[in-house]
Amino acid sequence: MPLTPDEAARTPRGEETRARILAAALGLFRAQGYDATTMRAVAEAAGVSLGNAYYYFASKEHLLHGFYAQSHADHLEAARPVLARERDFRARLRGVLLAKLDTSEPYHRFAQLLFGAAADPESPLNPFHAMSADVRRQAVALMADVLAGAKAKVPADLAARLPELLWIYEMGIILFWVHDASPGRARSRVLVDRTTELVARLVKLASNPLLAPLRKAIVRTLDDVARDPSAAAEPPPGGEPAGRRPVQG
Repeated sequence: MPLTPDEAARTPRGEETRARILAAALGLFRAQGYDATTMRAVAEAAGVSLGNAYYYFASKEHLLHGFYAQSHADHLEAARPVLARERDFRARLRGVLLAKLDTSEPYHRFAQLLFGAAADPESPLNPFHAMSADVRRQAVALMADVLAGAKAKVPADLAARLPELLWIYEMGIILFWVHDASPGRARSRVLVDRTTELVARLVKLASNPLLAPLRKAIVRTLDDVARDPSAAAEPPPGGEPAGRRPVQG
């Protein structure tokens, strides 16, 4: 029985071919732009047939998603030593965010060129797009690991939402990084240093009983925002509101 594209890509030869196609596409996107790059040009640059290129990537949009997934995989790999070494919440969060900047730096100019696509809700590079759901869940899970391995005490209601919030915070850091023209993106690193300290302090304050009403109001707001507004207002018998769903899914 012939292998599916996913199965073929997981073989050593398939992984090498897929990586070569993705690298060729990235080089062409940077050299001549996304719109001017064709799948035929990508196949020629990668040294494979057009049919073989389509076998691994059904379209140029899938190539963009492949880049997004590879970028995330690189980040996970770079974050592992930080999570293994640190137990302080702020140190874990700071290290993971700096690892994101480090692994993304070689693609800074490319990220600038793709910013328009990433901002388009219909683009697979948009972090909220359906094609990005798996990578998005992994990214939120990484933030859950940041929290789970830390010594920080977080109220249960906030802990359920905090990984999602930390991922959205990370997206804000990346947005700043995309527009950062300072040498070596030094301003982005300062932003990580300053804001991780603030985030760690806010998380610590969340356990203060005097702030419990404010914390609960924030969590309720997040729950309401995550609920599908087109769903019925009343929950079905014996269950949660039908439209309630987490942002990351």
